[in-house]
Amino acid sequence: MTKMPVLSATKLIAALTKLGYELDHQTGSHIILRHHDSPHRRLTIPNHREIARGTLKSIMRQAGINLDQLLEIL
Repeated sequence: MTKMPVLSATKLIAALTKLGYELDHQTGSHIILRHHDSPHRRLTIPNHREIARGTLKSIMRQAGINLDQLLEIL
């Protein structure tokens, strides 16, 4: 089993952009992404140098991707 990577917000947003998410707005240190097909699909990404593994796992679950898919995109 592959270990969960430690990613910055910039790298994670770049990967999610490849999946069809677009920058909507930023409130404080949180960046809001919306999916281009459905405006109801939105993700909140903390703008940190290192996103905690639990937070990354939650974001992946909300985006509907697993670890292998994330690693392919990166």
